[in-house]
Formats: sequence, C-alpha cells, structure tokens
Amino acid sequence: MHIELSPRALHVKPFLAMEIMERAKELEAGGRDIIYLCLGEPDLPTPEPVRNAAIQAIEAGSTTYTHSLGLPEIRQAIADHYRQRYGVAVEASRILVSAGTSPLMLLLFSALLNKGDELILSDPSYACYPNFIRFAGGEPVFLRTRAEDGFQPRPEHIRENLSPRTRGILINSPSNPTGSVLPSAWLAEMATMPVPLISDEIYHGLTYEGEERSVLEFTQNAFVLGGFSKAYAMTGWRLGYLIVPASCIRTLQCLHQNFMICAGNFVQVAGITALRDCQQDVARMRAIYDQRRRYLIEELPKLGLPLHSCPTGAFYALADARHLGQDSRKLALTILEETGVALTPGVDFGAGGEGYLRFSYANSLDNIKLALARLRQFIATRAADKA
Repeated sequence: MHIELSPRALHVKPFLAMEIMERAKELEAGGRDIIYLCLGEPDLPTPEPVRNAAIQAIEAGSTTYTHSLGLPEIRQAIADHYRQRYGVAVEASRILVSAGTSPLMLLLFSALLNKGDELILSDPSYACYPNFIRFAGGEPVFLRTRAEDGFQPRPEHIRENLSPRTRGILINSPSNPTGSVLPSAWLAEMATMPVPLISDEIYHGLTYEGEERSVLEFTQNAFVLGGFSKAYAMTGWRLGYLIVPASCIRTLQCLHQNFMICAGNFVQVAGITALRDCQQDVARMRAIYDQRRRYLIEELPKLGLPLHSCPTGAFYALADARHLGQDSRKLALTILEETGVALTPGVDFGAGGEGYLRFSYANSLDNIKLALARLRQFIATRAADKA
C-alpha cells in the first residue's frame, strides 16, 4: 500500500540540532565519550522547591484536567511576575498556559495566517520558526542581519519589508542562536509598526550584560511567548505560556481546547512555585552560565573561531568557522565523528548562519574546557594536513 503524506508535512525540514544530538547518542552507545554543546538544554537540575511542589501536587491528586487557559493561580502568578519584573499590567485573563511554547507557536501562527500571509523574522534565527510558519500556511520573510547588530533586525529594515500580506514581526531577545539582546530603542520603534510584534521571550532571566526588556513595556498589542524551560531548568516539564491581546484570547482558547486541551495539572502547580519562590535559584544558575560564557568569549577567538557578536544573553555563542569549511552541517558532523564534540551547524538557523557553529554553554565548565582542547587538536591537524 502506498501511503501519500501531505506536501505540508513532507516540506518540514529536519531540526539539525536534534540530528546532531541523535548521531551523538549513537556514538555514545557505541562507547564514545561525547561532549554535548549542541542543545539549549540546561545541565543544572530543576530547583528543589519546584520538584517538591510537583511531588506534593501529585500526592494531592492534581492529575486531572485543568481550565483550558491554565490554572487561575498560575496565570495570576505570571501576571504578578510581569508587574514586578517589568512594571507592566497584564490581566490574567489574557494568558494561555500550555505544554511548552512550541504548541503555542503552532496555534498562534495558525490563528494569524492565511495561505500566503507573511511573517517577518531575522536570519539567522531559531531553526523551527520557518517550519511553524509554513506549516500554518504562511511565508517567512527573512531579514539578513549583521554581526555588528548582534544579528538582530534593524527597525528600518523591517519597515522596508512590510507588505500588504505582513501579519506580524517575530523577534527573539535574548536570541537563539546568537545570545544577543535587542536594544531598547529598537524594541520601542518596532512597537509602533502597523502589524503586531510576536516576541519570543523564552530566554528572559538569562541576561548577563545590559537590560532585557519585555515588548509589553512598549505596547499591549503584542503576542509574548514565555516559559519555564530555560531560566528554571525545566525543559522536560513542558510548560510555557502565551500573552495575547484581549481581543484574541477567546480564539486561541478554542484552538487550545480542541488541539491541546490543557497543560499538565501538577506541572502548572510546580510552575507557580518556580515563579514565586525560585528567583534566587535563577540568579545562581545565571551566574554559573555567565562564568562559562566569559570563558568561551575569551577562548574561542584563540582557536581561530571569532565571535563577531558578543553573546550577552541565553546560553549560546555563534562562532565563525568559515575558514574551516563553508558547509557547516558537514563540518559539525566531521567534528562530532573525529572529536566527540557535538556542535550545532549554523545553517540550521538560516542562510545567514552558514559557515558558523553554535556553541551551547549549558554544560559544565570542565566539559567546555575539554571540548575546546579537542577542537584545538582538530584544527591543528586540519592545518597540518593542508600544509
């Protein structure tokens, strides 16, 4: 029997960060020693109060469905967080809690986009954005960004690319893969544009230099993606949220009711504890990441892997490896096979990332040092072979 799959499904491209990780797991299963610098997965444990809250919630019977928007208590905790952290008033009724931000992106883009509608986003940017947009029927409009701008889109370049089909502008600050933070003045100007901003703020709480600002400080007519995976080391808990304009919440709720039902009950209870009781844990983890970040900033250029944009947030550094090969996927696989160091090829994040390698410093400093020692030997061997 021939089973014909839809072109929409067949056109979804592989997520190369996952492909590298999966090949690394195969090598590890065969006895190789692998250092994982390929995924944005915190190596630090979820804070103990969060773990305890989940256990207590399970024992108390918090294993049933919840309101489709999320428990009222967690929505209020998120609203309180935005008031305390950013000084902005967000009604809890405008917040939708789900099993991570990925399903929320799929619902949001499905709600915003008709076939052929456009979303503007930067190049390079998070690898999965274009797949979400295309799967919902839209077309990504890529803005090639510059290293001297932190690979962030300039407001004037966004304006130049607005069209009658533009339905939104997708931004990410602190960003993946570059770790850059949007200047506040740029964010303020973007907020004046005639289409909504979609602000992915999943890495908020992990800024080391400068100030991270929420788009909600500049406009309430924006969509904000946030969650617990990164700052709270809760990737496997699958807990995220979407803040939407009041006029849109009912539509998003209906989509969520049908396609997702609700986020996990006891996971939401644990999220409340994270927001209310774990800011010191976040600060401690941020300090650890910052130590690793500073090490990479100093050491990568010594290997001939310059950082044209200094990372100031998230836990990534995008290093220029074009002198080692223009095909970053091939280069990352070669490095993995020969050294056991798993890195993400820059092309995963768009044509603007080709020739670069993304280093995740969500791994111990000892492992990062060992990985760079292996890379130093790899680069020296390649140079000797060319001589």
